[in-house]
Amino acid sequence: MPDPLWDDVRNFFDPDLMGALPDVSVTGTSVEDWQAVFDLVRSSGWAWEYTEGGVTGPLPSAVELLTRPADAETVDLRVWPAPGVLAIFCPTVAEEIDFDVNLRELQGQEGVDVLCRFLAVVGRRLGKPVVMTPEGDYGNPVLGFDPTVDRVVLMMDPQVIRLI
Repeated sequence: MPDPLWDDVRNFFDPDLMGALPDVSVTGTSVEDWQAVFDLVRSSGWAWEYTEGGVTGPLPSAVELLTRPADAETVDLRVWPAPGVLAIFCPTVAEEIDFDVNLRELQGQEGVDVLCRFLAVVGRRLGKPVVMTPEGDYGNPVLGFDPTVDRVVLMMDPQVIRLI
């Protein structure tokens, strides 16, 4: 089955309805899952940048990163799965992989396709669902990769997002 069509999901890509940076997450993860994401990033051919306290450096192992002291500098892993499209991973706890995408970079059918491919690649690598929710609203997933059907599916009626 093909990715969702822009005309059907445009509300999910509207920064005014969803927030500019909707939340994308994989729950029920482990250090090994984070390492699988790091390995995927390194092997994918995507551009990426790891920063710790604003300083760019090499991407450490997931074990090193997730066992840092609680007061350690903040880190993020910036990944460009396509030119002009940025996903920002914030590795803080092993139990959840979360990242933001910028909806302003994902407009039109091409944006839908890029996001769906990215969610599917991450979900397939982990064998877990990857869901997108409005910015700051973890209780209302709108779309995501479902590993049981091996594709991105709608998790809410796109017209309902206007009511939330």
